[in-house]
Amino acid sequence: MDHAGALALFDRDQRAGARPDGPGARVERTGAVVRQTAPEHGWNGVLWSALDTTDADAAIAEQIAHFSALGLEFEWKLYGHDLPADLGRRLVAAGFTPGPEETLMIAEAAELDLGTEPPAGIRVLPVTDRAGVEMMADVHEQVFGADASRLRRALLARLTADPGTVVAVVALAGGEPVSAARMELVPGARFAGLWGGGTVAGWRGRGIYRALVAHRARIAAERGYRCLQVDASDQSRPVLERLGFTALTTTTPYVYVP
Repeated sequence: MDHAGALALFDRDQRAGARPDGPGARVERTGAVVRQTAPEHGWNGVLWSALDTTDADAAIAEQIAHFSALGLEFEWKLYGHDLPADLGRRLVAAGFTPGPEETLMIAEAAELDLGTEPPAGIRVLPVTDRAGVEMMADVHEQVFGADASRLRRALLARLTADPGTVVAVVALAGGEPVSAARMELVPGARFAGLWGGGTVAGWRGRGIYRALVAHRARIAAERGYRCLQVDASDQSRPVLERLGFTALTTTTPYVYVP
């Protein structure tokens, strides 16, 4: 894979040329910033910017004013190659809180190892209704230790209004949900996004996460998506590399709460 070309394609397709990712969301281009404004349960934040040392602080202040006027928490999604080089420091100075750094990884669907199946005794269940969303949210809370109320609302809204744009799955051991993940399929985009994959303690190391990646990748390929993207943690990066994903850059969420 051409690293520079792939990164340029990602920036052009998923950031500068981003499309709304859910019901009620809109992508707005204001000056040198591309942001998404969505309902409270959706994702609100800055997707892309082309700033320098002369205009960065003013652009940051403008985004704070915009989302604060709406009473919305938002995220400035900062990538390792974004400019100016001290943009992260400027965000912190303006009141943002950085989250854990992750690795942006991508793969061409046609080049992935998609033959991985769930281990014996594990069944993959598509999430299509409220009951499935509840199981998925339960796994999310166990894995990440975070409240899943926003995930519940956002996923139910997507499944109700535009079910073709999201693929969500839960892995069951008997009747117990032990792993879950979702994939976002924005119409017109070249990248399918893999999100929220995680397995509860006690069931890790058995190949369930790997199987859910392969399961979603097969669906993306069938639907004509060229590439897949993942914001990978240190734990998931080795698994994704074995499947054929390549690291492009880092990504860090900077969150501002009005």
